[in-house]
Amino acid sequence: MKILAGAAMAMTLATGAMATEDLALASFAEQQQAMASGAASSESLTRTYLERIEAMNRKGPRLNAVIALNGHALADARKLDAERKAGKVRGPLHGVPILLKDNIESWDGTATTAGSLALKDNVPERDAPLVKRLTDAGAVILGKTNLSEWANYRSSRSISGWSAVGGLVRNPHALDRGACGSSSGSGAAVAAGLAAGAVGTETDGSITCPATMNGVVGLKPTVGLVSRTYIVPISASQDTAGPMTRNVADAAAMLTALAGTDPADPATREADARRTDYLKALDAGALTGARIGVLRNMAGRHPGIDAAYDKALAALKAGGAVLVEVPAPSTTAIAAAEELVLRSEFKAGVNAYLASTSPAKVKTRTLADLIAFNEAHADREMPLFGQETFKTAQAAPGLDDPSYLKARDDARRLAGPEGIDKWLKDANVEVLVAVSGGPAPRVDPVNGSRWLGSFSSPPAVAGYPHLTVPMGEVSGLPIGLSFIGTAWADARLLSLGYAFEQATHARRTPTFATSVDLRPEIAGAYDVKP
Repeated sequence: MKILAGAAMAMTLATGAMATEDLALASFAEQQQAMASGAASSESLTRTYLERIEAMNRKGPRLNAVIALNGHALADARKLDAERKAGKVRGPLHGVPILLKDNIESWDGTATTAGSLALKDNVPERDAPLVKRLTDAGAVILGKTNLSEWANYRSSRSISGWSAVGGLVRNPHALDRGACGSSSGSGAAVAAGLAAGAVGTETDGSITCPATMNGVVGLKPTVGLVSRTYIVPISASQDTAGPMTRNVADAAAMLTALAGTDPADPATREADARRTDYLKALDAGALTGARIGVLRNMAGRHPGIDAAYDKALAALKAGGAVLVEVPAPSTTAIAAAEELVLRSEFKAGVNAYLASTSPAKVKTRTLADLIAFNEAHADREMPLFGQETFKTAQAAPGLDDPSYLKARDDARRLAGPEGIDKWLKDANVEVLVAVSGGPAPRVDPVNGSRWLGSFSSPPAVAGYPHLTVPMGEVSGLPIGLSFIGTAWADARLLSLGYAFEQATHARRTPTFATSVDLRPEIAGAYDVKP
């Protein structure tokens, strides 16, 4: 069912009759309209999502997207309804139910597990600063989403979207296809209408990949715009949290709430000076005169992707953008430097995080303890893949080692000043566009997750913003268009992405198909007789 809009929405609000599915899939603005008119309330919205989770997460299509629920979400919603009745509306998130990736701490009785049984009792008595920013903005924290265990940083042969705590997240567009990761549950839950929006985290591709494969909007902000305190870490250089939503306006509204300086996170020292009202900054005419660099990062890998990308580029041009072809740069040196940086920073970061948890609740206090825990519980933790990445990280040099320091400096330089900044300057463009990634691959427990690639590493390593917006489908599987800019260009990327979205309306609501193999054009080909 399509999301209600315009006259249909106005009629629905006037009559007070709004279908449950329409309400669940509505935008933040439409939900605010419904609550303002009395056609809905935060409590009814929250209850709707809880009922959908009950029906679709462990039952029905069994998405496994949600890992835990906040037991006082309904009570929180009722308090926000009382505020609205008293004339206080905090903003576009007031009363809107939001899910958090389960590597983000929230003081609501849910454990923060990173998908690992080693942290199943890690029930914190503290909110991550970004959670407080969301609740201060009026959001209802609905619960936690499943993820690739340890944010996909345990094994190079992992099943993306699988965790020992939550199982495998299924893609709502085709249940035998991967949801990507590591923010797999956040992407699948938003696509399926299990929440109004969700928070994901990214080190390299962990927001943008699941966003594109689940057919939603995902923004990896500039590193330092959003606090990382009390988030299970991988990399101090690259980690950031960001919004995952069904449209760009909702992502902008969430970022407005999320962004801000946190004294406990030195990377955010400029955030208060850099942040703005990202929702108000959106401009449907932003493409007019915009100079955009075109990367052919996946040219020739799949004819369906090429066709969708050409159509997206035509829409950008029709919107008034000036397109400039940019030679696809090599990212080999960036990837090589990044590998050592992540290993060293993960070891330091996860040891510091585990040391900050309650020793009465969390018995694994170091990375070495985690490795031993996984070996002792291999039947549940490692039934499909191992922990070679953990072991290489354990052997990695410290943060004062010259090899680490050189790799860190090389990575930043190659991806930033000599990478994205140079590519923008040489082409005289303000942003780059690229294919966000290929369509979701089939889940393969034998060979692990496989996909056609993306262009996530340069902005991830540089710490620059990366926005993905739905641009089309290949055999019913979504693919996205990436907008990549320099540091602090978040508002501009959102505005350009919004203009593209308004011109194309390419997002499709999932059908929960069992498999794309059942699509007529595919099944018919399989059934050809000699």
